[in-house]
Amino acid sequence: MTALADLLIRRIAATGPMTLAEFMAEALMHPEHGYYSTRDPLGAGGDFITAPEISQMFGEMIGLSLAQAWMDQGSPASFTLAELGPGRGTLMADILRATRGVPGFHAATTVHLVETSATLRAEQAARVPGAIWHDCADDLPEAPLFLVANEFLDALPIRQFTRDQNGWRERMVGVTEGSLTFGLSAPAPIAALDHRLDDTQPGDIVESCPALPGIVGAVGQRIADHGGAALFIDYGDWRSLGDTLQALSGHDTTDPLAAPGQADLTAHVDFEAVANAAAPARHTRLVTQGVFLERLGITARAQSLAARMTDPALEQHIAAHRRLTHPAEMGDLFKVMGLYPDGCPPPPGTEA
Repeated sequence: MTALADLLIRRIAATGPMTLAEFMAEALMHPEHGYYSTRDPLGAGGDFITAPEISQMFGEMIGLSLAQAWMDQGSPASFTLAELGPGRGTLMADILRATRGVPGFHAATTVHLVETSATLRAEQAARVPGAIWHDCADDLPEAPLFLVANEFLDALPIRQFTRDQNGWRERMVGVTEGSLTFGLSAPAPIAALDHRLDDTQPGDIVESCPALPGIVGAVGQRIADHGGAALFIDYGDWRSLGDTLQALSGHDTTDPLAAPGQADLTAHVDFEAVANAAAPARHTRLVTQGVFLERLGITARAQSLAARMTDPALEQHIAAHRRLTHPAEMGDLFKVMGLYPDGCPPPPGTEA
């Protein structure tokens, strides 16, 4: 049993079952035993790998999209370049390198990173010197905002509800015979889920993310007020349906309750909720990651880089391009939604 599991079992014994969101928050961000608080989870030695760690091309395409959006809006003389959940800082470092040749872009920008993990902040500082850190999106400056959030929303704690004949039953974390277990609350009507009664039936599971509206809303409000653009990139779909909770340890799935604090916990993103929270900023339709990257020219970039490579680097490069774009790999699994101000074009790559 992990130290955090012991703490949670004692807490549940004292105060009763907790929501899945409460469990996830503790498992991921407990100050002493939380997953993100205590380690660098990325790469071959971690538990998962993200697109920026697969190839520099991913960050280059993101950088070109944001830089073009900046130019499309008249090249504001001062703006915030931000990332939510920047991991090791690899994506932002690639964005900055790819945009170095864009006239005036670097002179106008200040880099802001939203990160709560001290371990990851240290990694980011080595790759993005001069960055300014924040604990939450609400702390970002009131200024034109050009932002990326790659695999950020999927790590936010979720609640799960199972439809019942008489309402909804919430999935809870309790204790049985000294171990953490899942259970269901008593059925009850939930006003926030009334709109899901038309497209669900008894037994269906719907997920909601309590923190998502506030985070996306803060980004959308700044873009609406001051200009800018945002790219949210994650796995998920337009509307939540089904159990998508997943625990990862050592690049393999595991029981979410088995070792809290030692496995990553994620869930698919409900992009309909992202769109609703973005107002008064405008949002694009969902586009797959593969299509988004192809629109931005990733294949031409891949060919240019390949011309200077020989095996085995060439084989790894080809595999990375395929992994990022092919429908059977990350190409269709991951989706992209752009935010932008009314009256401006959407971020390049997200156009309908």
